[in-house]
Amino acid sequence: MTFSESLTNAVYTKGTPVLVGLDPKFELLPESIKSGVEADDLWKVPSLLKRYCCGVIDVVAPLVPAVKLQVACFERYGSYGMIALDNVIKYAAEKNLITIFDGKRGDIGSTAQLYADGILGKNSAWGADAMTVSPYMGNDSIEPFVKTAIARNAGIFILVKTSNQGGKMFQDLKSNRKNIYQHVAQYVQELAQATIKEKNNKLKYGDIGAVVGATWSKDLAILRKILNSAWLLVPGFGSQGATAEDVAAAFDENGLGAIINNSRGLLYAYKNEPYKSKYGESKWETAIEEATKDMIEQLKNKTNAKNLNKNN
Repeated sequence: MTFSESLTNAVYTKGTPVLVGLDPKFELLPESIKSGVEADDLWKVPSLLKRYCCGVIDVVAPLVPAVKLQVACFERYGSYGMIALDNVIKYAAEKNLITIFDGKRGDIGSTAQLYADGILGKNSAWGADAMTVSPYMGNDSIEPFVKTAIARNAGIFILVKTSNQGGKMFQDLKSNRKNIYQHVAQYVQELAQATIKEKNNKLKYGDIGAVVGATWSKDLAILRKILNSAWLLVPGFGSQGATAEDVAAAFDENGLGAIINNSRGLLYAYKNEPYKSKYGESKWETAIEEATKDMIEQLKNKTNAKNLNKNN
């Protein structure tokens, strides 16, 4: 089964496009978990991050199709952090969640191949189903990721229009009357179409996707039209300010074509209202569960995600 088929099936099975971002930070963990541990303890802190992320996975696995792991949150703790990351990826896979390795890799061809070999596919060292990739070193730095993804039934999401405000500094520059991000989008679209032709002509979406931030809702609508063969990974929902209305243009008529990431808004729901007053830190699992269900309902009410169950 191709990555696109796996993702489609997972979204249909759960009836939602919600993607939970696992961005664990020691300072934001509940006191009951981090009590007695120093923030600079390179052995104990990663163990707590693993414990917390696995607890979150237990809560969200019945509800959502996928999780995205922010590699930097683990890598900052060196080898112990990377062991924790490995354990969390494996645990998520055991819970039948699609795993996205969010490391935004990008390098010259030979090095890109090493990254792809190590990260992509169930039988790789990291065992991730997909990963994020930066395109700004050109096509020869992307091709190894594409070839490896296709060979291993994995996927990649290429940065096109990122959710951060500073992204427009370069991504919005004009070349031949188009923004740079539009040129990147057209390239990603061609790659996505090629994977469809190679793997399954009946698929609507290929194994090569794009990262497009929800914080640029007008651009998202434009890019959806360009990227009509690509899955969109859409960050920016929740803590960065984007709403269900902002991501509505990402979906096709069946509610497919996009997965909507929410990291801090779900991961630390117990710190935010209304969940803070209702549950607080002592019931952080319940707060995360309710926040996830609320996001699912928001997308059903305001986007074509409401059609997922109808068309399944």
